Amino acid sequence: MATSAAARGTLFALRRKIAKIEGAPADTLSPDEVGIAPEGVVLREGGSPLRHPALTGGLIATGDPDFDAALGGGIPRAALTEIHGAEMRDAGAVTGFALGLCATAIGAASKNLPLLWIAPSENNCEAGFPYAPGLLDLFGITPENLLTCETPKLADALWVAEEAARLSTLGAVLLELRGNPNRVDLTATRRLHFRARDAGRPVFLLRQSATAEPTAAPLRLSVSPAAAGMRRTVAGPLAGSIGPPAFLVEIGKSRVARSGSFELEWNSHERSFRKRGPEVPGSVVPVPVHRGHLAPASRPLLARDAAFAAGAADRQPSREERAADRRPRRAG
Repeated sequence: MATSAAARGTLFALRRKIAKIEGAPADTLSPDEVGIAPEGVVLREGGSPLRHPALTGGLIATGDPDFDAALGGGIPRAALTEIHGAEMRDAGAVTGFALGLCATAIGAASKNLPLLWIAPSENNCEAGFPYAPGLLDLFGITPENLLTCETPKLADALWVAEEAARLSTLGAVLLELRGNPNRVDLTATRRLHFRARDAGRPVFLLRQSATAEPTAAPLRLSVSPAAAGMRRTVAGPLAGSIGPPAFLVEIGKSRVARSGSFELEWNSHERSFRKRGPEVPGSVVPVPVHRGHLAPASRPLLARDAAFAAGAADRQPSREERAADRRPRRAG
C-alpha cells in the first residue's frame, strides 16, 4: 500500500492529540481498524483507491443531470452540507432550497423517516415559523414527519444538532443559524460532520445572512433567489402566470465538485430539481414576464442586408421634393 503502517500510526497519533485538544472523541481513530482511513486520506493499492463501506455513504441525486455531474454525482448522503444565503431578505428562497434537499434525501432513503428542524428563537422571529400545509404541498413532508426544535440559545441548538446527527432514525437534520457566530467554528462543524458520517444521514447547516468561513463541511452551496418563469402547459408557457420557485445555486467549496453557477427550479410533483429552460422555444434565454417581445434572432445581420437597407434609404425622395417635380425619364 502507498501509505505505510508507520506513517498511518503517526497520523492517527496526531489526530488523537488534536481530538484531545478539541474535546472530540478519539475512540474511532485507532490504527488497528484495517482498511479505514481518516477523513481526507485516500489509501491506494495498485493505483486504485480503497474505500471502506463505512466511509462510503453514497450520494443523493438532485434531479438535474448537469448539476449532479458538477457535484461529482450528487449531494453527500452521510456528511455535513452547508447552504449559505448572503442576505436575510433571501431567507425564504434559501430555506426553500434547503427543504428541497431534505425532501430529496428523505425520498431517496425509501423510508418514512422524519425531518428534524433546529433553530434558535431569533431565527424564527426573523424568518417565521414553518408552515405545515406548505411543506406538505411543496415538499411532501407530512406534519407527523416534521420535528421542530426551538432553542433560546445558540449553544443549545448546537448541542441538539450534535446529539441528533448521530441518530440513524432521522431522515435528515436541518440546523438553521444566522450570521457568523464564533461557536460555529471548525471544531463544531467537524463534530457534526463526523457524527453524520457515522450515522449515514445528511446534516444540512443552513446559514442565513452569513459569509463563507473555514468549516469541516465537504460541500458548501451559496443560494440566492431567481426570477420565477411562466407556468408550463401543453400549449406552451402560460403568459402572465408564475411558475415553480427558482434558485441561483453556486458551488463554493467542494473536494470533488467543479465550481460553477446553476439556475434550478423545484418540481413539487416529482420532488426534485431541474434546470431552468427557455420560456419560448428557440430562444436562447428565458423571457422575463414583464417583457412582451421575444428574444432577437441568433444570427447576426448579414452584410448584404445592411447594404440593401442603406441603399433603400438613399433612394427615398427628400421631404422638400414635390410631386410636380417628378417627371418620367426619357429613353433613347
